[in-house]
Amino acid sequence: MTNGGILKYLSLPRAWFAAVTPLSLRADTLAALTGAAIALPQGVAFAVIAGLPPEYGLYTAMLTPVIAAMWGASMVMVSGPATAISAVLFASLSQLAPAGTPIYIQLALIMTILAGLFQLLAGVCRLGGLISFISHSVMVGFTAAAALLIAASQLGDAIGVTIEGGGGVIERIARVIAHWGHLNPLALVITLVTLVTLVVLRWLSPRLPSYLIALIVGSVLGEVTDAADSGVEMFQKLPAIVPAFAVPDVSIAQIFQVLPGAVSVAFVGLLEAISIGRSFAMRRQERYDSNQEIIGQGLSNLCAGFVQGHAGSGSFTRSALNVESGAQTPMAAILAAPFLLVLLFLLAPFVDHIPKPAMAGIIIYVAWRLFSFAEIRHILTSSRSETLIFALTFLSGVATQLENAIFVGVVTSLAVFLHRSARPHVAAISPIVYHGRRLLRGVEYHELDQCPQISVLRLEGALFFGSVEHVEAAFRRFEANYSGRRLKILALKGMGKIDLAGVDLLVSEYLRSRKAGGDLHIVIAYKETLLALRRMNLFAVVDKANIHPNKAEAIGTVMDRVDPDICATCRIRAFVECAGKPAPPDIGGDSKPPVVDALGTRGMSFRE
Repeated sequence: MTNGGILKYLSLPRAWFAAVTPLSLRADTLAALTGAAIALPQGVAFAVIAGLPPEYGLYTAMLTPVIAAMWGASMVMVSGPATAISAVLFASLSQLAPAGTPIYIQLALIMTILAGLFQLLAGVCRLGGLISFISHSVMVGFTAAAALLIAASQLGDAIGVTIEGGGGVIERIARVIAHWGHLNPLALVITLVTLVTLVVLRWLSPRLPSYLIALIVGSVLGEVTDAADSGVEMFQKLPAIVPAFAVPDVSIAQIFQVLPGAVSVAFVGLLEAISIGRSFAMRRQERYDSNQEIIGQGLSNLCAGFVQGHAGSGSFTRSALNVESGAQTPMAAILAAPFLLVLLFLLAPFVDHIPKPAMAGIIIYVAWRLFSFAEIRHILTSSRSETLIFALTFLSGVATQLENAIFVGVVTSLAVFLHRSARPHVAAISPIVYHGRRLLRGVEYHELDQCPQISVLRLEGALFFGSVEHVEAAFRRFEANYSGRRLKILALKGMGKIDLAGVDLLVSEYLRSRKAGGDLHIVIAYKETLLALRRMNLFAVVDKANIHPNKAEAIGTVMDRVDPDICATCRIRAFVECAGKPAPPDIGGDSKPPVVDALGTRGMSFRE
């Protein structure tokens, strides 16, 4: 990438600045007020999920959205602390240090900085397109596993008992079961009341600051019942409201310890942000630059680690609320930060009145909302390969460490992609009449008859070293099923890649047909494919007269070599050109392929 290309992504002002008008600013201000109200309890909740003190989530909610909005690509997406990325942070670091301890906090900050650097590097190298190769099922499976881990990590606070941290979902649930006899009934009541309040408020209106109201209800219940005196644990007072600049105090050895986790955090953050940003851009019919989004996410995390913020990403909940609240430009996300600071000044004195079971109820609700049952059902009922990707990602996240789920999912996703690429579709095709038009369609699917002398095959997909074995096997299968057809036409449709191994196969098939006394004609519709074949010396063996730009020309050429004696007994009359060939007396020269209806099944004979 050139220096000019780098400056394009890093420089300001951004193009959306021109879209800011007094009218849009008014709408963005109202949306920012709503966003700040939800960011306060969510910031605290996501910090708890990440194993950090509450203020770190609030600092993340102040700074990350501003930088991501200014340098990102989405007009309405709101970045900041997010559930999945907080879960990965916690899962990665809880194996290295106890959650909430000074060393844990320092490791979280350096992991955030490293994740930002990885993301920034990916953006500068323009790797945004690679995200498209990762199946969506990876994110669905990972998110479901993260939801279970998040819920399991809050069960101790929900029932009012202190449980050892660390470990996966199964270990955490086992510990809760072992401590069930020490349950604090009041803590469980506060959890359930907060959870029910949140569910009801979200059902009434998604635009209500339901998280904040539910947290207030849980806190008031704690005050009324003297929860602190009844053994219910409360949050500590915030040591500071405004973040301070500081360089994380860690050793080189510790930096290397957190590198794998930083890669996971960076990858999950990008996958989440790009998915959300692209989704809203498509809904609003706006242009979306994934490389620009990566730059915005990388800069926001890089800066957050130096001002006591943890890793963040795009938030679907806050982004959806932002859109519902009427946001027009990224100014809504930017203005939410000072509003959040003002709100924090007003409510900070009351933080030590928030019972941890109340926050546990909110986090359990967040975990429940992470389960996309409609998407899971769609995956399980529509595709075996996507089901495999989802299942392996989910099960590895539940059975082992959460960060392992990402790597398992990505590797499985790429393996499925390579498997599909190595198995391009090869079909024998024959003419039909569909809605009055003559088309070439699959012989086996439509149960069509083929010309007894000409075999027409269609290859859809790449012809490269990984797929030649599959394609050659398909050629031999069709050769055995449709024997006696010496003249062959191979249509290369939608070919994305061909290499020397693919050229060798074409040459081999051409020579094989010639040796058997027949011929092979190849249909190449795209100039780029033709030029690639010329560079790889296909025409040193294959006669240029055997290459055609379309199937009609290829069929017309091959028909000159058919045996008229066979035509005189043929009742199939597959091609238009059959009209000029001898025919059985009761058919004459008419050429009438079978008719198919809208469902692709054979219908009545076609009448001109």
